[in-house]
Amino acid sequence: MRHRTTGLAAASTCAVLLVAACGDGGGSDGNNGGDTDAAGVTIEYWLWDSNQRPQYEQCAEAFTAETGIEIEFSVFAWEEYWSNLNTQFTAGRAPDVFTDHLAFYPTFVQDQVLLPLDEYIAADDVDMDKYLPGLADLWVGQDGSTYGLPKDWDTIAMAYNSAMVDDAGLSADDINTATWNPDDGGTFEDIIARLSVDENGVRGDEPGFDPNNVAVYGLSFENPSNSASGQTSWGNFARSLGFELLADGNPWGTDYQFDDPRLADTLDWFARMIEAGYITPLGDLQGVGFTELFNAGDVAMVTNGSWAISGLVGNESIDVEFAPLPEGPEGRWSMYNGLADSITADSEHPDEAWQWVNYLGSAECQDVVGEHAVVFPAVESSLEIGEQAREDAGIDVSAFLTYIENDSTFLYPVTTNFDQVTQAVGAAIDEILLGQRDAAEALTGAQTQVDQIMGR
Repeated sequence: MRHRTTGLAAASTCAVLLVAACGDGGGSDGNNGGDTDAAGVTIEYWLWDSNQRPQYEQCAEAFTAETGIEIEFSVFAWEEYWSNLNTQFTAGRAPDVFTDHLAFYPTFVQDQVLLPLDEYIAADDVDMDKYLPGLADLWVGQDGSTYGLPKDWDTIAMAYNSAMVDDAGLSADDINTATWNPDDGGTFEDIIARLSVDENGVRGDEPGFDPNNVAVYGLSFENPSNSASGQTSWGNFARSLGFELLADGNPWGTDYQFDDPRLADTLDWFARMIEAGYITPLGDLQGVGFTELFNAGDVAMVTNGSWAISGLVGNESIDVEFAPLPEGPEGRWSMYNGLADSITADSEHPDEAWQWVNYLGSAECQDVVGEHAVVFPAVESSLEIGEQAREDAGIDVSAFLTYIENDSTFLYPVTTNFDQVTQAVGAAIDEILLGQRDAAEALTGAQTQVDQIMGR
């Protein structure tokens, strides 16, 4: 769910006021058997993806019918979400339950604002093995306590405009079997050059191409300086060279390796492609945004996360297909990220909040998530429902699943002070992609700052 930007301009809040059904609801793996003592309690629940709201409102309707606990939803845009959450933590008014992200939860654990869930998990005998391998482990802190139940996961792939690929004389097989290296770019550089077209109709691999007046860029992605993980851009390419972000292990490593020559080589290649006119300039990524450029027909191909599938295929004017990321010298890799629902330590209703979190992570609710087919559910059996829903809709998402099948994923960095690290590294990446500094020089300076942040 890199961090999952939804582009909402403002927050929206409403209560789902649902009347409890008569009887005890029969009990289930997520509702504590319809505890009548909980009737009338309202749990405040925050999330940032408006596309997922309908599926969780459907879950809330069933949950309230069984327990009598009402759920009040608040949905915010990505940056506003975390800003508001931190403000509410400071004020002691944080929501009972919120969607948590690996980039932030280590610091929340450090600040002791999350409620450990281990006693609840043990008391309700929650089967943590029902989740896809590794997802539950991500939410175990350094103290051995569990701070969230998995809700979904994501990988990264490429979405491309199939009409533009056809017009360029390329095939789906060309995209699916692309290779990459930072020296000559492999076949992937040939592909994005061919897909790039200037204002005069000259392609990037043809004489006379004008990189300063580009009508269609071959490739785009999220602003690379937004995250020190490089989740939807440079991180996966660097990993295909054997680069690992943390030398002392992930999760909970502290020894970043931003000065690794393999990362410098990767970012230098990205900078060259921007200068060549094959990748959207940094100003466009910071302004209009890559998704809007793709939907407008100004970009032929983007790298993005599986959370964006429904949004990418929602434009009826573009026939969108998906392909895995190009294969590098050390293989084809994708970052693997998982979200969870966490309970705030100051919740006035921790028991009821747990019932909601447990239900969100149960097969009952996860099946609903699968049916809506917005994200990949964390429960393995529910994932099959999601795959079938997309297949029925004619959407092939195998590009995102191939990494799981081939065991070629690597974890989103789970470590403290990640926001500060992102600020330090983001500034260096901006300089690199703007052509202002050599990557090795810029990253060496960033590494010094990061070492200070991490107390090394």
